[in-house]
Amino acid sequence: MASWSEFAAAAPHLAAEVRALFEQYGQGLGYLATVRPDGGPRVHPVAPVITEEGLFCFLIPSPKRRDLERDRRYALHSFPPEHTNDEAYLSGWATSVTDPRRIAALAARFRAAPQVDWRLFELSVEVAMVGRSGPVYQIWHDRGAGRTERSSGNVRLLLDTRSRQR
Repeated sequence: MASWSEFAAAAPHLAAEVRALFEQYGQGLGYLATVRPDGGPRVHPVAPVITEEGLFCFLIPSPKRRDLERDRRYALHSFPPEHTNDEAYLSGWATSVTDPRRIAALAARFRAAPQVDWRLFELSVEVAMVGRSGPVYQIWHDRGAGRTERSSGNVRLLLDTRSRQR
């Protein structure tokens, strides 16, 4: 699983497009999909935070936080633009950030209220996709080193040439 910075280094143009769609209204806006205890999907609005160091989400006690604490899989979809069908999508695994200095730095930078019972999660990137009106899709999969780019019709796919290992 790639960190945001690893994804951005591997696919800088796509990472810039993903970030622009999540931050199109200033603060990051999107919909977080998590896995309920019964295995079904759960979708929540969130304000993801994208920095050079990573992709983060501050979560208060809620079903989405409990979902991520139990099953770390997530999908994140950008808030829809007003005048296009453009979209960004990310999926991967969420990890609770436990380093107090990192938490404090991000909390101060993004004005996370200290009196609120929130938890900071870092979201890794396994799949990244941007869809533009047309339709044109760009898709990136983290499969380790050896990525290549392929085009097929209106889809540009960034793939790994090595087999996946976990």
